[in-house]
Amino acid sequence: MESRAMRTMTCIEDLRQTARRKVPRAFFEYAEGGSYAEQTLAANRADLERIRLRQRILVDVSNRSTRTTILGEPVSLPLALAPIGLCGMQHGDGEILACRAAQQAGIPFCLSTMSICSIEDVAAAVDKPFWFQLYVMKDRGFVRALIERAAAAKCSALVLTVDLQILGQRHRDIRNGITVPPELRIKNIIDIASKPAWALSIARGRRKTFGNIAGHIGGMENANSLSQWIAGQFDPTLNWKDVEWIAGLWPGKLILKGILDVEDALIAAKTGAAALVVSNHGGRQLDGAPSSIAALPPIVEAVGSSIEILFDGGIRSGQDVMRAVALGAHACLCGRAYIYGLGAGGQAGVARAIEIIRSELDVCMALTGVSAIDAIDRRVIAAM
Repeated sequence: MESRAMRTMTCIEDLRQTARRKVPRAFFEYAEGGSYAEQTLAANRADLERIRLRQRILVDVSNRSTRTTILGEPVSLPLALAPIGLCGMQHGDGEILACRAAQQAGIPFCLSTMSICSIEDVAAAVDKPFWFQLYVMKDRGFVRALIERAAAAKCSALVLTVDLQILGQRHRDIRNGITVPPELRIKNIIDIASKPAWALSIARGRRKTFGNIAGHIGGMENANSLSQWIAGQFDPTLNWKDVEWIAGLWPGKLILKGILDVEDALIAAKTGAAALVVSNHGGRQLDGAPSSIAALPPIVEAVGSSIEILFDGGIRSGQDVMRAVALGAHACLCGRAYIYGLGAGGQAGVARAIEIIRSELDVCMALTGVSAIDAIDRRVIAAM
């Protein structure tokens, strides 16, 4: 998509609607959907939208900046691109394009274990280190090898997802027959045929299956056996001893993603991790769990002075970033917001999604009378 067309994308919803038209339904809904009745998915957005911001006037905000740090590293705004499985099925080489857009914008990108492009593919295609997100599989030898590969690629942080020891059912994926590559159902073939630009981008992409797994495990080269292996590999025995084991293997900064409870946050803060992410996996795991924004304040109160707290769950605007930071988050992760950009326009679409959020945050700061990210606190929230 040309830059002029991208400029007409005024908000994340514009990118979403464009992606919906351009990406096959199975993959669009894979990224968009949540588990079971999608109550927690809906709560993530609804609870953010209920938070009102306090408009202030006649404050000199001519010298404001959205710059801050995440894990001690300078960033252009308090935002990182969250790990997204099958990112490269929204657009060919999607992980590489998203990482390039993030790095050009001056924010972190996190690559998923379940990515299409591999750790090595992305490392060879970008100039700076990125984060890597780790799922703990039953095959601990494979987990160790993944950590070693992330270290060899000079990944600057390891994001350990701790809330997927068993997979929450996503009804949309079952109905759509989601597979990688796409299952050859008649409705899928018709859908793909109606989206030639998407099909061309995928055809030109480096890979068509899970790049971090295919070719790294004996007998798992074929897509069908690979999917079967993945389905049986999430590990219900995952516990805090595994976190200790991983921390001992990883030489860099460790982030624990998927904390939603104060008791768990208190344990996480003692692991030596550099940060935790308050997250309910985008409403894709325990349906009926609290929204991430509802869980944030008590966790900040309990451990905010001892560990950096990041926020994930429902970010669609700069106003949402303001809300989360006001309630104590150091920075936010966004997933669907940038995925919509990727589906809408590749790297340019991701760049546009980041710029939309940055610009909205900048205006929001001005209209609430603050000039710096570290000045954002509960005073910017209006009394309800």
